[in-house]
This record gives sequence, C-alpha cells and structure tokens, in this order.
Amino acid sequence: MSLANAAVVTAPRPSSAPERAPQRRLQAVPAAAPRRRPKVGYAIVAFGGAVAIAVAQMSLSVLTTQSSYELAQLNQDKRAATLQAQELRDEVAGLSSPQYLAANAAGLGMVIDGAPSFLRLSDGQIIGDGAAAGSASTVDAKGRGAVGNALLDKRPLTTDPEATIEGKKQETKAPVADAPKAELPPPVTEGLPSPTTR
Repeated sequence: MSLANAAVVTAPRPSSAPERAPQRRLQAVPAAAPRRRPKVGYAIVAFGGAVAIAVAQMSLSVLTTQSSYELAQLNQDKRAATLQAQELRDEVAGLSSPQYLAANAAGLGMVIDGAPSFLRLSDGQIIGDGAAAGSASTVDAKGRGAVGNALLDKRPLTTDPEATIEGKKQETKAPVADAPKAELPPPVTEGLPSPTTR
C-alpha cells in the first residue's frame, strides 16, 4: 500500500447514524408558595395617610373661611374709619371757616375798622384816617351778612364755651342715668347692611 492510500484509510469515517438533536430539559414547575397575608402595618400606614390628607384639607378649608371672616371685619373697620375721618374733616372745615374765626375774634374784642389806614414804607407816611378803630365793629361777623354754616350751629366758641356762633346759649341737659343709649344703625355705604355672624 502506498502512502496515499494509508492516509485515506486512516481518515475517520463519517458515521452512518444521524446526529441527535440536543434534548430539552423540561422540568415540572414547583408548587407556588402560599401567598403571605398583607401585613397590618401597611394597612395602618395607608389609612393614616388618608386620614392625614383629609385633616389637612379640612384645616385649610377652616383657615380659608376664618380668613374671609377676618377680611370682612377689616373691611367693616375700614368703612368705619373712613366715615370717622370724613367727620373729622368736616369738623376741621367748620372750625377753619371765616364765620367761626370772625365770631371768635369778635368774642376776643377785635373789631373791623371801616376806614383802614396804611403805612407807606418808602417814606413812612400814614395814608388814610390814621385814627384808632372804635369799640364797635363796622362789619357784623355774626349778623345778617354771615353765611349760615350747619357744621357750626351747635359748636361752642373758644372764647365763650356757652355761646355758639349764633350767639345763643347752648342748652345743656342733665344726663339721665336711666335712659338707655340708642344704638345707631350701621352706615349704609355699599348696599344693605348684613347681620354680624360668628
């Protein structure tokens, strides 16, 4: 035999049996472990969270409602302060009126001269009558020419607390201890008044 034949002879022969496919390894699934009961702690935490959310929502609602009541009270206080400021402005306007000032000046003994005199500063000469004013005023500040002022009808003069601008004495009534104080109705500025609720 030759070498070439020997090589052929020594080569492995293909097997006549077909190769087997790899086997699948199938196994039975083990039985499922029994479910555990839910822990009570988780349920308590979930219930506590729901209660906390409900309490927070209710407290925010109460605070909002309380804030609206406080806002309404502050608006009412603002209206009352505005009315009081208007009354004080009216009083200042009345006290600074020319009628009130003239009546107080007359009460102090001041008079208005009908023929005033003037002093010329360039040469120091007096222009006019030059005589002193008399004891009677030529202008009656509280007389027929005065314009009526409803703000000053009952206001006492600073020079004579019992006299008014009209010259009449104020009627002073003794306070009655048994008389109940009449409560004024609330001011109507923005519609009908509503009752105060708490």
